[in-house]
Amino acid sequence: MTIRPMKFTPEVLLGAPRRSAAVPNSSGTLAVYTQTSYSFESHAKTSEIRIIDISTGRSSLITNDPSASSPQWLGDDDRLIWLKTKANGNTSFIIGHAREAGKTYTAGTVPGPVSNLKVTVIEPGKIGFAVTGKANPDGSLYNPHDAKKPHTTGKLYSSLFVRHWDSYIEPQTNSIWYGLLQQAPLSPATRHAGKYSASGLTNLISVCGLTGVESPIPPFGGSGDFDISPSAIVFVAKDPNENPATHTSCSCYYCPLFSWTSVTASESQKIYAVKGLEGAMSSPVLSSDGSSIVLLAMREDGYESDKNRILYVPNPWSGEMIEAFASPDGEGLWHLSPSAVTFANDDQSLLIQVEENGRGVLYQLPLANFRQSRPSALKKLTHSGYVTDVFPASAKSSKLLIASNSLVENSRWTILDPQAPESPKVISSLSRGGAAFGLSPAQVDEIWFTGAEDHPVHAWVVKPSDFKPGNKYPLAYLIHGGPQGAWNDQWSTRWNPAVFAEQGYVVVTPNPTGSTGYGQAFTDAIRGSWGGLPYIDIEKGLNYIENNLDYVDTTRAVALGASYGGYMMNWIQGHELGRRFKALVTHDGIFSTRSLLSTEELYFPVRDLQGPYWKVPENWDKWDPSRFTGNWQTPHLIIHNELDYRLTIAEGLAAFNVLQMRGVESQFLTFPDENHWVLNPENSLMWHHTVFNFINKFVGLPSESGADMENGVANISL
Repeated sequence: MTIRPMKFTPEVLLGAPRRSAAVPNSSGTLAVYTQTSYSFESHAKTSEIRIIDISTGRSSLITNDPSASSPQWLGDDDRLIWLKTKANGNTSFIIGHAREAGKTYTAGTVPGPVSNLKVTVIEPGKIGFAVTGKANPDGSLYNPHDAKKPHTTGKLYSSLFVRHWDSYIEPQTNSIWYGLLQQAPLSPATRHAGKYSASGLTNLISVCGLTGVESPIPPFGGSGDFDISPSAIVFVAKDPNENPATHTSCSCYYCPLFSWTSVTASESQKIYAVKGLEGAMSSPVLSSDGSSIVLLAMREDGYESDKNRILYVPNPWSGEMIEAFASPDGEGLWHLSPSAVTFANDDQSLLIQVEENGRGVLYQLPLANFRQSRPSALKKLTHSGYVTDVFPASAKSSKLLIASNSLVENSRWTILDPQAPESPKVISSLSRGGAAFGLSPAQVDEIWFTGAEDHPVHAWVVKPSDFKPGNKYPLAYLIHGGPQGAWNDQWSTRWNPAVFAEQGYVVVTPNPTGSTGYGQAFTDAIRGSWGGLPYIDIEKGLNYIENNLDYVDTTRAVALGASYGGYMMNWIQGHELGRRFKALVTHDGIFSTRSLLSTEELYFPVRDLQGPYWKVPENWDKWDPSRFTGNWQTPHLIIHNELDYRLTIAEGLAAFNVLQMRGVESQFLTFPDENHWVLNPENSLMWHHTVFNFINKFVGLPSESGADMENGVANISL
């Protein structure tokens, strides 16, 4: 398919194909991936499973069944297995072939929805598999189609959570299920000869007798919360003895599998956290033979943005954990916080993904002398963009197939040799390096300026694709959420700096105090200073832009932010910095810090504001934007969604009410079916059009075409 360059509009951003990482087969000749796209003409989504020929870059379709998901290679040949969701909620295991797309058969069906398929070869003709799915209180697989509808809608709770992210807590919990795929003999020559059949599912957590344990960890846990090998399954889960709304502490469980079809209780070895590492855990991975584990763990319970430490478990039966880069003071010798870790193909080194100075990079760390490891042993394999996944290029190769993206490129796959990382080979770029969108790396720059307490602060700068030296452009100043997060050289379909730049803005995305990827001390420094150090950084950043970027017209500046970024918009609105912007946009932000008592993950405000409200009310009130509403006067767009249980819709309504009562030009946009994010493409398109139409008029840019918003939209004024 030929992709022609086009103006990068919200329609292009949201309708462009989105693809997963590519997973190579054993021989390294093919890779399988999923791809989705959305058409604003037909108002329909397309979902595909595809393969790519690694030598030629040519892609071919395996299936466009919208109910197909989780493709995996089946053993060492070119057969594939994937999941197919059925109309009655059941899930079938479909076997196909990468080189014969039309030849498929059903290996078995389980009585409910499952996902996150993983497979492991036990012996020729026998393949173990694991999936995730909801479990009923009795341990059976939950199928919402079979659930009896209650006569009342009431829900009674006696402990937290009541609701989480965008849904109310139900009796069903996440669980990991395992089973066996067994191949029939080739002889006698029957219609089943050589075909695989799936056993029933066994609830791993139930048979291990782990009461109250839930994995994957809600609400975002998935395949990264567990791993499988021929001899064991490993997973992480929150501590069942602690309240999940006020604690992040986790445990790692190692479950040996002596039979992949057993439904009786098995001996399980639980690995407890090392003393001093009492926080969250993630990314558990088994070595190829299941004899050792590596995972990430945090030290502080209740702090979801604590530094991840790399833990190596050489022998799961002993339970000994060795921390990489350990130091006597407990801080660790490496200042960065990895986001994912896995074993290299030969199990002799680790591959580590980590945020660093606005990029998502890949490092390699030898396992030799792990107990005495130092950061100097790390080998940096990538230097730009944002690595999202890494896989062995083949079963016997040390080379890697890396999935990444950037601020102008939505999906890039490369083959990289760790022995020569400076020469990666691009096998596929979905947008031809951004050219298919009319974007170019030349649009992207970065700046460093001196922030609060003389600390260096980093920011990305994205210019319009038709940028002309000598011209002046209005500023779009984007403040990230978290607050422990960062703007990276990374693609996004929700807050994409390039789509703002193509409206005619110079976009600047600062990473102020509290941001990740610049050392844990910088991340931690926001505690007790929500409207303090970051506000100073943001103000000094605007001063730097005004004094040093002569192509930016700071008299035509707008500022936007979501979540904590939305909090900062409301904070700015009540302070002097708010008068330097022509318009502000708050998406799902915080109006009053006291209202954070209605959030679900209560450990977050309690930790960041240094205690619960009844103990330190002065800390909560000090940084409360609602205390400064008497100063609100800058035009302001408020966006808040009904299903946002992280920050409830009352926050957005309160802000809009104040603006309207004060006579400040303002609008309120809400989506009753969206949560903290806007995920539906049609809703996201309206989001973009509404935002651009609001801010553009204040800086002299044209309105977003085709965005009269009259179709199906309640546009009400009193």
